[in-house]
This record gives sequence, structure tokens and C-alpha cells, in this order.
Amino acid sequence: MMTSGLQHVAAMYAGVVAPPLIVGAAVGLSAKELTFLTGASLLTAGLATFLQTLGIWKIGARLPFVNGVTFAGVAPMLAIIDQTENKDDALPIIFGAIIVAGLLGFIAAPFFSKLIRFFPPVVTGSVITLIGVSLMPVAFGWAQGPVPEADDYGSMKYLGLAGITLVIVLLIRRFTSGFVKQIAVLLGLVIGTVIAVPFGVTDFSAVGEADIVGFPTPFHFGAPQFAAAAIISMCVVMIVSMTESTADMLALGEIVERPADEKTIAAGLRADTLGSALSPFFNGFMASAFAQNIGLVAMTKIRSRFVVAVGGGFLVLMGLCPIAASLIATVPRPVLGGAGVVLFGSVAASGIQTLAKAGLEKDNNVLIVAVALAVGLIPIAAPEFYHAFPETAMIILDSGISTGCVAAVVLNLVFNHIGKGKDAEDVTHPMEAGEDLAEPRTEKETATAH
Repeated sequence: MMTSGLQHVAAMYAGVVAPPLIVGAAVGLSAKELTFLTGASLLTAGLATFLQTLGIWKIGARLPFVNGVTFAGVAPMLAIIDQTENKDDALPIIFGAIIVAGLLGFIAAPFFSKLIRFFPPVVTGSVITLIGVSLMPVAFGWAQGPVPEADDYGSMKYLGLAGITLVIVLLIRRFTSGFVKQIAVLLGLVIGTVIAVPFGVTDFSAVGEADIVGFPTPFHFGAPQFAAAAIISMCVVMIVSMTESTADMLALGEIVERPADEKTIAAGLRADTLGSALSPFFNGFMASAFAQNIGLVAMTKIRSRFVVAVGGGFLVLMGLCPIAASLIATVPRPVLGGAGVVLFGSVAASGIQTLAKAGLEKDNNVLIVAVALAVGLIPIAAPEFYHAFPETAMIILDSGISTGCVAAVVLNLVFNHIGKGKDAEDVTHPMEAGEDLAEPRTEKETATAH
């Protein structure tokens, strides 16, 4: 149980620490503050995992789910930071928006579980792809060095370290198996950091300043602030997160041979949203199920939710041990950039896998994907596109994930639901294309699916 739980942590560790590193760097936190933010994310991920696996009352799917910081919120949070004049207010504004979005999501959970037919693969796949693509510029920025204003920014030294780290991760994935293969990104970060030491780009000061034991001070970065535009943006992210979690619950339910019904989905969404609402109190971000751990359950055949709960215990212990969190702060930005290419690219690839189930042989769905991706890529491809809009609107518009999600949902309603009468029920399941997009099911298959 201990080793299997630790394997779950290893499979998702790089994913749970990447968002606080990205957001913390954008705010301009010191190495010590970055360590604090990372530790807080580990702690809240562990607590959210307890809530999801063990459950209380009608909260928690009681499936082997690992919860952590969702990548869906990173780009919108960067947009909030970019539009906040005083960077000291950025994290309080983000935390305030997450609290509101989490509470609204908790209230909406039982109703959302009934609306899932409006989020088929054509929507979820487009959004997940945008999440990965939107984060790629972050990895490329890391690869060029720690300080954009420095003369050696983008030098061969930094790009070389990023390239070496990328190659190491790929080699580990190609020539190893089992546990080692699962932690390829983590091993790449460790080996890349060791290689970077002779180049003088590794800073170990955070380790020296970190305590062995510590507890994240509630609202360490200031009391939460509530800005309308930020709240709207994070509410959109919450919808994306809830949609992705629902798809994950359906997939995991099949793997563990306990199909997730409407009641299970509602309980799982309550855990996600309540965990998200509580995380900011301890300086954490929006929580969501980690899809990579579903693959680990399928691979190992270990289906016990208590094993994953043990993994949550490891996350809590790491969050309460600042010196463990500080080790991540020592990883040079170029090394993070090399690993980030794989990490963020994998998110985009996951979205493409989902789109493969979207029935793209149907012209309507091709149009939905095309327009959603185009709208979502505007902030990356043409950063000044919305320059004439009010500054408050920029928080939402500068997040390609938010705008792309809205475009995908609206277009799906227009093309696949409105005016189609009974046919609107064809696209109902977030893991399937729908009966109008695939071979007709037999009566037995239909009964099994439901």
C-alpha cells in the first residue's frame, strides 16, 4: 500500500508543482516564497485527495482519484496577474476568485451532473488541447533562462540545458518500464539539475532557508480580494474542471468496474469544488482530478481507493515539510522548460486523444473544433488583438482557455442540440461521440452503456 501510494505521488508530482511555479514566477516571488507556495499546493492536493477518496456525507466519489492543482486555471491566472497593476494584489485576487468559483461549483454540482450531455468530446477535447497549447509558451520562456531582461537570456547555455533535460526525459520513457517510466519527468528534473550545477545556474539558497517542519499560514499573501472579471474567468475554469473531472470519473468507473452513476458524479464534483473553495485558505489553487493517475490504476490493476488515500497522506507530509518543497525551487528554469515541453505537450496530446472520439467525420464537429481552437489561440498568436477592449474584460479575453471553452460550448449547442429535437440526445456522453456519429448500438450495448 505504501509503495503503490508513493507511485501515485510520483506519477503526478511534477504536475502538481508546475502550476504554483508558473504562477509564483509570474508574480515575482522570491525562492523562499516560491517554496511556500509549492508546499501549500502539495498540502491542499493531499487534503483534496482525502476528500475525494475517503469522502464524507455526500462529498467524494470514493474512487481511487488523486486530486491536485488543475492546469486549466494556469493561463487565466496568468491573465489576472498580467492585468493587475500591483502584483502584491494578484494572488489575493486569484484566491478570492477561486473561493467564489468553488462555492458556486459546489452548489451547482448535482445540477451539473445532469447537464453533462452538453459537454461531449468535441467540447472537452478542444478545451484540453487549448490548455496544453496555451501553456507551451511558458515552457519556452523557462527554457530561455530565469531573467528575461538579462543579456544571456535565450543563450545556448540555457537552451542547451533545456534540450538535454528534454532528451533525458524521452530516453527514460523510451528505454525503461514500470515505476521508473512513470517518474520520467521527475527523474529528468533531478538529472537536469545536477547537470546544471557546473554552469552556475542552480540556486540552493531556498533549501538552506527552509524549515524541516512547517504549516502554511492561512492567507499568507493577504486576505482574499473579490474582482468581478477574475471571478467570471475562474468560474469558466471551474466549468472546464468539472467537465474534465466528470469524464475522468466515468473512465475510472469503467476501469475499476464500478460505473460512475449520476449520484457518484455529483459527489465527486462536490469534493472537487469544496476542495477548490478551501484551498485558498491555505494558499492553494483550484483542485481537480489528475488523469495520469487513472492510467496508473489501469496499468497496475491496483484499484483500492485506500492506496490513493495513502498517496494523499504523502502529499500532506510533503506539504508540511518545507525543505522537501524547497528542493523543487532549486530546479533551474531551463531544466523546468525542457521537462515542461513534455508535461504541457502531454496535456495537449490528451486533448487530441479526446478529439479522436469526437466524431470529426461530421462537418459540424469539425467546425466546432476549428473555431474553438482559433478563438482560444488568439491570445498566443496575436497578443494585442483585444487591445481596444476594457481592461476588466482583458482578464477573460486574455485566457484562451476561457474564450475557447465558451466558443466550443455555444457552437455545440447551436450545431448539435438547438432545433434537433430528439436528435439532441445523440451527443450525451462525455466519453463517446454519440449515436449519430458512430455505428448504431445494439440493444444490449445500449443497456450496458447506461
